[in-house]
Amino acid sequence: MLTSNETAKLIIDAQKGDNLAKEKLITLNSPLIKSVVKRYLNKGVDYDDLYQLGALGFVKAINNFDPKFNVKFTTYAVPMIAGEIKRFLRDDGSVKVSRSIKHLSIEINNYVTEYVRLHGENPSYEHLSQHFNMEKAEIVFAMEAVNRPLSIDEKYNDDEDSVSLKDKLPDSFSYENYVDKLALREMISGLEQREKQVIIMRYYLDKTQSEIAAELNISQVQVSRIENKVLKQLKNALFSDKQC
Repeated sequence: MLTSNETAKLIIDAQKGDNLAKEKLITLNSPLIKSVVKRYLNKGVDYDDLYQLGALGFVKAINNFDPKFNVKFTTYAVPMIAGEIKRFLRDDGSVKVSRSIKHLSIEINNYVTEYVRLHGENPSYEHLSQHFNMEKAEIVFAMEAVNRPLSIDEKYNDDEDSVSLKDKLPDSFSYENYVDKLALREMISGLEQREKQVIIMRYYLDKTQSEIAAELNISQVQVSRIENKVLKQLKNALFSDKQC
């Protein structure tokens, strides 16, 4: 453990361009960085990536620290480490969900929780559709949109015997199929509203083309055309991704 004077000297050396001093500070303060990183696990970003972000914030703390701040360096470094991680999650996260969708999802899930408490069972999509005066496809999309997928390689902590989600999956699990499903979900979220409704109702709510046509007030031929068009787009997108 470094004394305050030793830490101050290493910081001064690092600010002068001494990379060995900077690396020594990072290594000796690794437990501090990890303690901050653990607050942001299960946010859809790998532990290693979070640690690298934390280390970047720590380096910024080294570069900007001034003894005149009259605070311990570690006290100054913690918000810098956390700030770098939070900035990434806010601005560069892989999943972007609008505030209106987040608000709607919270409303629906709060209602579902209360409904289960009163009735002992989950409400049907039909019931939710009537209660919120929305189409069932929109209900499904709102409830699914805020569920950020975890990295399949992400470990729950950095201990030697920690395991990732992939480690806990059965041998029969197909990693490739899982990735395809995540990619498919992302593609569906980018479809036009009518296309999204048809695909969600057809493949998530298991409705026939006739049922979809009746609910959307369009012809079955239109439903079939939309379905075929979207399926072709999705297949082409998945196929082109695998060729890259």
